[in-house]
Amino acid sequence: MTSNEQTLWIKHPLACSDTGAAGGVVVQGSRIIEAIPAGAHPQSRVDATFDASCHVLLPGLVNTHHHFYQTLTRAYSPALNKELFPWLTTLYDVWANLDEAQMALASELAMVELLMSGCTTVADHHYVFSGALTRAIDVQVETARRLGVRAALTRGSMSVGRDDGGLPPQSVVQDEATILDESARLIDAYHERGDGAMITLALAPCSPFSVSRELMQESAHLAETRDVRLHTHLAETEDETAYCQRLFGMRPLDYLEATGWLGDRTWLAHGIHFNDDEVARLGAAGTGIAHCPSSNMVLGSGMCRTLDLEAAGCPVGLAVDGSASNDHSNLAEEMRQALLLGRLRYSPSQVTHDDVIRWATRGSAACLGRTDIGGLAPGQQADLALFSLDEARFSGADHPIAALLLCGAHRADRVMVAGQWRVTEGQPVDVDLDALLARHDAAATALRRAL
Repeated sequence: MTSNEQTLWIKHPLACSDTGAAGGVVVQGSRIIEAIPAGAHPQSRVDATFDASCHVLLPGLVNTHHHFYQTLTRAYSPALNKELFPWLTTLYDVWANLDEAQMALASELAMVELLMSGCTTVADHHYVFSGALTRAIDVQVETARRLGVRAALTRGSMSVGRDDGGLPPQSVVQDEATILDESARLIDAYHERGDGAMITLALAPCSPFSVSRELMQESAHLAETRDVRLHTHLAETEDETAYCQRLFGMRPLDYLEATGWLGDRTWLAHGIHFNDDEVARLGAAGTGIAHCPSSNMVLGSGMCRTLDLEAAGCPVGLAVDGSASNDHSNLAEEMRQALLLGRLRYSPSQVTHDDVIRWATRGSAACLGRTDIGGLAPGQQADLALFSLDEARFSGADHPIAALLLCGAHRADRVMVAGQWRVTEGQPVDVDLDALLARHDAAATALRRAL
């Protein structure tokens, strides 16, 4: 071993989702350098140990779809009990008043909430840009760097407003040239490549009903030219299917393919309403699916065909989605929802806790085009989530890993990102949580009053 970096053995966890690391992992710098079998000791030199005998060890959870800004409009009274389209039209007028200070608070709160739930890689899809909010992605980069969280940020966009038959107000619609120029700037400024990347950028026109065909096509071309990924909402509701058939004369997936998006560079949020032929086409293309169980249930959108999509060849990941349709940013809780909804669609024997943990880790990483996160193998990034079972909800549990989902884990005790502890004893490192909550709640109140 030639490196002078200290090594840390996360020693003898109570349980581990990877049987090959049942004895823990050895971390050096930002990477895992050794996975320890049960009952064994490291072959590497160990400088320090962390006793994990009271912790369940998982790879850091990976979120694949969110809207950070929506933490400011949770349980918003006028939008309650609505399906997707009326829910959107109600909230767009509120979101049109967002400013950069509010965006910074919303992003910090969402990232901290995700971290505390065991999530080490956060993803966001931001598409609301008004006169007061032009640097939203820059603000998110700054916040992620300060918190030390890994972030997959997407430059969203809307180019078709209400005047042209779309859903968003004209105040948050941008022209195609502005969107593409800004997307290129952000890629050049922030996108990191290779193993260990902390900030990545993707292009993310909001949805087929809020952008033009030209923007979809040009975004696909720019993504290929700059070698970045593509992301959008698709097949979330039957209303969307009817809209695409009426406007384009084809179903949403056909439209996606016609605009150059059907491929392994793309991952889609929701992906609920696909028929058998479409599932096969998605799998053959290697297109990823960000499964958003809580949001899908809150809005009554439907149930994603997770097992069918995965069997066809699609990477399937897990996502909390926006905090105005969930209404939380807790990926541990989302795992339980995915388990329950999956069993409702399939059966208890077909959707297990191991399946859901796979979606939340390796599957999510694959959606983001990464193999260096989502696991505990030597060479992967030292992104770890450690859960203790010391709450009343876990008392009497026999299977520690299954208990995380069945008993409802909601907060990690320890979280490591790139070899650095970012959550200790259930609290985020270097964050005054009480002060953040007070500022965030005040910003939410101000945003509602601005309408």
